[in-house]
Amino acid sequence: MCGVAGIIGETQGARALIDAIAHRGPNGIRVEEAPGYSLAHARLSIIDLEGGWQPLHAAGSTIIGNGEIYNYVELAEEFQLKGKLTTGSDFEPLLHIYAQEGERAFDRLRGMYAFCLIGADGRTWLVRDPFGIKPLYIRAQHGAVAFSSEPRSFGAARVAPAISKQVAALNYTLENETAWPGVRRIEPGEIVEIIGGDVKLHRVRARIPTPRRKAGEGSLELAIHQLDRVLEDSIRVHQRSDVPYGLFLSGGIDSAAVATMMARLNQRPVVAYTCGFDVPEARDERGQAERVARALNLDWNDVSFGEEDFWRIAPHVVWAMDDPVADYACLPTYKLAEAAKARLTVVLTGEGGDELFAGYSRYRRALRPAWLGGRPAEPQVAEMFGGEALAKWRDVSKSDRAAPAAHAARSAALPLTQLQQSQAADIATWLPNDLLLKLDRMLMAHGLEGRTPFLDPEVAAFAFNLPDHLKVRGRFGKYLLRAWLEKNCPAAEPWAKKKGFTVPVASWIAPRASELAQSLAHVEAVRAAADAQTIRAIFTDDAHAALRWPLLFLGLWGRIHTEGAKPADALDSLLRV
Repeated sequence: MCGVAGIIGETQGARALIDAIAHRGPNGIRVEEAPGYSLAHARLSIIDLEGGWQPLHAAGSTIIGNGEIYNYVELAEEFQLKGKLTTGSDFEPLLHIYAQEGERAFDRLRGMYAFCLIGADGRTWLVRDPFGIKPLYIRAQHGAVAFSSEPRSFGAARVAPAISKQVAALNYTLENETAWPGVRRIEPGEIVEIIGGDVKLHRVRARIPTPRRKAGEGSLELAIHQLDRVLEDSIRVHQRSDVPYGLFLSGGIDSAAVATMMARLNQRPVVAYTCGFDVPEARDERGQAERVARALNLDWNDVSFGEEDFWRIAPHVVWAMDDPVADYACLPTYKLAEAAKARLTVVLTGEGGDELFAGYSRYRRALRPAWLGGRPAEPQVAEMFGGEALAKWRDVSKSDRAAPAAHAARSAALPLTQLQQSQAADIATWLPNDLLLKLDRMLMAHGLEGRTPFLDPEVAAFAFNLPDHLKVRGRFGKYLLRAWLEKNCPAAEPWAKKKGFTVPVASWIAPRASELAQSLAHVEAVRAAADAQTIRAIFTDDAHAALRWPLLFLGLWGRIHTEGAKPADALDSLLRV
């Protein structure tokens, strides 16, 4: 995990880009300038601590990359690279394979990555992993192409009303456009070639690979055995690290499954962190997480999050989320990363489990007949509330809320079941643009690497292609994963009713709602999403309290990323009326 930046077509300039994201690489920065390019790498050392510095050179090619290629050991063996490799870096084997196969080498990778490869054949590539676990942004101008792991490298953002409205309506943004002039996100799975200062789309790889054999055929016991095999293999390679690793453990199915397999594969107790909220009405998962931790003999760490943490952390979360995501789960993720950094450099998480094994209740609704209340599932969106004062805003944001459904409609043309269509829409929208972006920014703000074993190609191909009845059965989603967990860690109580996950932001904002109603109306990023009347209605009527955090997020985001305020100053400016 690192930060990458560069300019193809210029011989200098990468240093300024990488300095803006130096937090991603606490172990140091390397800059390389040569005819035709300027490259920079901010390193978080994970594998080959001494020799893995980038840019890397081999077989006449050059690469800088962010992330991890987990199957680098297997690739080195398959291509008989022993004696040719000069480092233990997980990225070096790719250069040798590229020399033999060209861009087909990119399809062999198993991992999370965003990289720039300048080939000995004169071709230059920018590549992002199929799920979009690692970010990459580009800007083409004046015959050169600049790229970076974060858009903040390109200077100050501007207020884009379309983006503000999407953040208010969805909590995240869609498509490729960003708030930075001329800067766009490389899509998950995109392979682009830079030719003569232009960015040419070469192809986009499918997020879900076709399984080598039909998934889930035969008995439930056989399917459990197959899941055990692919999950163990994924966790094993996701633990490859020369630095300490552990996991984030919630009270849910996904992280409990990761913890169970990690406990099996490690002789020492696995270090785990859980965040809980000291608010009576909050859904606190620490009790269930502790039961799992005791059953698995984990080295469990309880992280408490209170009102004081909220006001301290919120502006730093917004600073880290330069590509705006107003998902309140960013807050505990930031606090967990802050705590875990004292002992760990790598953490495994459960992101992707719900999308691949069909855990959300909206998936179950999609399978019901219409007369039982069934309806097509739409990707996750923020909940809107009624009321006359909000009518105008709700009309304006209607198109933004409908946009994820358009992705679902496009996926309907594929040969997928109705359940798979709903899953595919989430995998294309909410997963990369909210969940994975959140994970990347919150952890990298602390120089911590997050790994997602459910998004391994082998696990993803197996899970997504399971028959519907092994994903959803009766009132249970993630049916097969629950059955596996019942067998391997019954303390996780996999058949218990899911309590859901909430962060009590409304309770913490309430005492200052009247101040924020006045101050937020003066922030351009908030005005771009809602007029003054709507803002007042949201912050004065408790029926709309759930909408206060997205607007507070936009207020802080505007102050920090468009006006240049420091995080603490941004919050002070909103609370001084």
